[in-house]
Amino acid sequence: MNKFQTSLTTFLAVAFYFVTVTSVLSQERPNIIFILTDDQSYGLMGCDGNTIVQTPNIDKLAEEGVLFTNAHITSAICTPSRISILLSQFERKHGVNFNSGTSVSDEAWEQSYPVVMRKAGYYTGWIGKNHAPVGEGGYTSELMEKSFDYWYAGHGHIRFYPKDVHDIFNDAIASTQPEIINEGVNDFIDNNERRLKSAIRFLKERPEDKPFMLSVNFNLPHGAGTGSMRLRDTDDTIYKTLYRDLDIPLPDNYIAKVDIKNPKLPADLLRTEDRQTGYNYSNTPQGFRERYIRQLQAMTGIDRLVGNLRKKLKDLKLDKNTIIIFTSDHGLFMGEQGLGGKALCYEKTTHVPMIIMDPKVKRKLKGIKSDALVQSIDVAATMVSMAGIKKPVSFQGVDISGFVKGDKGAIRDYLFTENLWSTQFGNPRCEAVQNKEWKYIRYYKNNTFSASKKIETAKQLGIPINKILYAVHDPDIATYRSFIESSLEGEQPVYEELYNLKNDSQELHNLIKYDQYKLILKMLKVAWEVKIKEARGTGKPKVYRYTNDSHPKGGH
Repeated sequence: MNKFQTSLTTFLAVAFYFVTVTSVLSQERPNIIFILTDDQSYGLMGCDGNTIVQTPNIDKLAEEGVLFTNAHITSAICTPSRISILLSQFERKHGVNFNSGTSVSDEAWEQSYPVVMRKAGYYTGWIGKNHAPVGEGGYTSELMEKSFDYWYAGHGHIRFYPKDVHDIFNDAIASTQPEIINEGVNDFIDNNERRLKSAIRFLKERPEDKPFMLSVNFNLPHGAGTGSMRLRDTDDTIYKTLYRDLDIPLPDNYIAKVDIKNPKLPADLLRTEDRQTGYNYSNTPQGFRERYIRQLQAMTGIDRLVGNLRKKLKDLKLDKNTIIIFTSDHGLFMGEQGLGGKALCYEKTTHVPMIIMDPKVKRKLKGIKSDALVQSIDVAATMVSMAGIKKPVSFQGVDISGFVKGDKGAIRDYLFTENLWSTQFGNPRCEAVQNKEWKYIRYYKNNTFSASKKIETAKQLGIPINKILYAVHDPDIATYRSFIESSLEGEQPVYEELYNLKNDSQELHNLIKYDQYKLILKMLKVAWEVKIKEARGTGKPKVYRYTNDSHPKGGH
């Protein structure tokens, strides 16, 4: 062998070594799939106590992982909650909501979990719904699309028939949301699947020598999805007949609108006459039952996708190295206690399912139920930790992956939740702090203008109602900023609630006026003061101006 041949042989051996090592290292890093549903309260799956719904695949996911029975979001409305998940920050820190007049800045977005994981070598994808305005111009900036290796999603609601509202889904074979999302999942994971031509991809195929991180985002069982179900001929039988032969019971604490004698909250605090009309189905038992059946159908459709996904992973021999995380952005009232909608701090809106399944965990640690106080901001911190990536200092969430490995210690003593979406639709600003037994809620004066009066004026002058209700203008930025700071600066609550969650999980009995609970209330107020400061953090929110004045066509 001559010198050249020896050198070539050595070079090839070294090259082969590095390729092999790189491949091994990439496979040592787990793939991660994060599934996020929309408006799914705790109790809509078999594994979290629902005896009607059929969710065998999600139930199996819980049996093979950890089901967190005390998981909560940070803000019970879509946009701020989803940004809290993306950035691992409370809304009071990130500063973006429907009424904020802002979008996430490039600087803040650089510290989101998708960008952090992509920079660390993950092949990333986003499928389904996006309801987080990111970049200069929000939904029109295209910053999110460019931040992923694979994008097959629509901004805003994608409804039950996504092709009706978003062109990107037009080349899917299916017509219903779970099935269209399933096609995107298959396209992302399996290089041999049918290619979706409208999907935005920066590489022709998923590199098999890199770990992947896939975010799957549903617009179900949200009303934008379930409310737009039309029993079309092309619908699967799940969405036509399933559950319709059952006598669906009303919740124990359901109150029809005509039967409300003592409103849950004072009328000048929660103005129910200004509530968005999309929640009017909750006014009657018939309306509740029809919407609930659709929610159950949607959950079974989502469950089928989970089953298909796990089979696909197994067929591709990816199942032993793929972590799956499942949760929701918040819950929803459907007539319980006479309430409809979200944007409150009650359990029905803040308590959500959360499952983490790591296939590498020992058998004896599978199927654990944990009542640890965990929150949606913990998801990003957990994913980067499980991927072996250093947690960004901007993250406010904590790594909860230890529970998957059998840890039983406390993550936090108290949870903090908030609602800063106080608009013409009548919702009050509120904040809550809770431990496993007690919850304390504070409400602030509701000075917002009436939606009913805006609608009346719009009709008189021929102004499009959506334009007058949903437009956000520059002065609204200042109003929202004051919401962030006011309670920290001394604004006092006008109404308070105290609940014993162990004895009164439905929060029916307000104990705030009883002297025997004064010490407990004092303890919770001290905790509130600590937690709200932690939630606020330091510095100003890293946001852009994003109003109808700055971006008239921004799709706010």
